[in-house]
Amino acid sequence: MIRTTTIPSHPQGCMGVQGALAAGDSGREVRDLLVVWRNNGYVCVRERFQRAVDDGDLPAETDPGLLARYVTTLAHGIAVQAASGVCSDELQAMTDAALRTWPPS
Repeated sequence: MIRTTTIPSHPQGCMGVQGALAAGDSGREVRDLLVVWRNNGYVCVRERFQRAVDDGDLPAETDPGLLARYVTTLAHGIAVQAASGVCSDELQAMTDAALRTWPPS
């Protein structure tokens, strides 16, 4: 995520996140489509974490929905910060700090 949102030769951030934030009433249809796109991403991540719990790769008490929301929120925040010009080294340090709170397996 960090690499794709901070490539110097490409626009910074993520259209799926930034586009929904910047759209006014005239862009409601696009904003709504981007909300669906982001929610679909969350659902895919939640389903994957559920499989990890089912397979014993994550502790049984793990809440797949909460963990998926945590990860997708972090990813969306990375996109916003990248669009604001935060460098990849700083984003990586922030991501490393966030992953230190990852549940033990």
